[in-house]
Amino acid sequence: MRHPDDHPQPPSASPASPASPASGAFAPGAQTRDDRLLSALLTTAFVVLLAGALLRYVLKHGDSDRLPWIVGLSVVLAVVQVAGQARPGSRRAGRVRLAVVVACWVVVVLLAPSFAWCAVPLIHTALRLLPTRSAVALVTALATLVVLAELRLADGFDPNHLLLPPVVAALATGVFVYLTREATRRQHLIDDLVRTRRELAATERREGTLAERQRLSREIHDSLAQGLSSQNMLLQAADRQWDTDPQAARTHLRTAASIAAHGLTEARRLVHDLAPADLAEGAGLAQALATLAARESRDGLTVRFHAEGPDTHLPDQAASALLRTAQGALANIREHSGARTAALTLTCLDDTVALDVADDGRGFPAPEPGGTRDPLGDPDPLRGHGLPAIRARLRQLGGTLAIESTPGEGAVLTATIPLTPATPPAP
Repeated sequence: MRHPDDHPQPPSASPASPASPASGAFAPGAQTRDDRLLSALLTTAFVVLLAGALLRYVLKHGDSDRLPWIVGLSVVLAVVQVAGQARPGSRRAGRVRLAVVVACWVVVVLLAPSFAWCAVPLIHTALRLLPTRSAVALVTALATLVVLAELRLADGFDPNHLLLPPVVAALATGVFVYLTREATRRQHLIDDLVRTRRELAATERREGTLAERQRLSREIHDSLAQGLSSQNMLLQAADRQWDTDPQAARTHLRTAASIAAHGLTEARRLVHDLAPADLAEGAGLAQALATLAARESRDGLTVRFHAEGPDTHLPDQAASALLRTAQGALANIREHSGARTAALTLTCLDDTVALDVADDGRGFPAPEPGGTRDPLGDPDPLRGHGLPAIRARLRQLGGTLAIESTPGEGAVLTATIPLTPATPPAP
């Protein structure tokens, strides 16, 4: 008579690793710690169920002629299963061991139906080693054999003997396949996130490199390039006057030498920290603009400087941007406007600092707000940055640029930077 306790509870199924359900979720050659723990659990469960079934058979059928076969096959099953746990090997080796174990188990069940519930660990092993369709087919065959064994052991018809094995097998298979596919989807999502992060990091690096190159080009244009342009004009003037007016030619040469010395200082400062030389050693913006005005007052152009409002200590970036703006504007006034006088006006308010650069030159039609024409730029596209560079520098600090001009009446350029933190507008 068979006791109800002869039915062991099946262990729960869980995926070993995130792999494609079409190829099985278990790779013996690449086990993780969780894989090894699950393999050990399945091997232990199989050996325990096998030992329990063998003990039951010995106690109930110790005088049977089948006992030597039952004991021998049980030992083979235990050895093969434990050997597979000790040395997992490749996927093919795992499938060969599974085939040997299933074949021996089928023979044992045909000889002694009480060994049927050893199929529970075999179901999990099949699901982990075989492709999904092959595993489902094998699980169906194992469940069918368990049903037949249960019916052989039963004294009468019991619906549980017919329904319990297929239900356990279906639950184990369904849960395992679901978890495996969920792990696969999660792994795909992780791969997508990692790939997206790499692409985003590469994009940010490219944008940062481009922004730094643009910033350096503006710094070089507003310092070295403008000085070299002035030197070129002075040297050309000295060459023209060398024979007719040697004194004036020498004056041009001395001025060019002074500009070259200042350019050398700018270059060294640019290499050091990219700050304007006039702002070095703690000089404020007002003093730097006054020095710039004095230096640019030559060759028929008089530049005046005037400061309004309290003497506010400006952030380094704002002071540098306004000084570069003044340098670029004066260089363009000298080269393009034909002006005789120019004025720099620095206005410091509580939350804003503004710089006005005005001249009495020939002026120009005011540019459209969204236009691409640069009235302050050099006509040579290989040389000029002009207005776009000034506007870009101010925009990085949340500032604005306004231009008022009428042909024949000069021009006024106004650069404004907020002193409170502001979010720069999108380029």
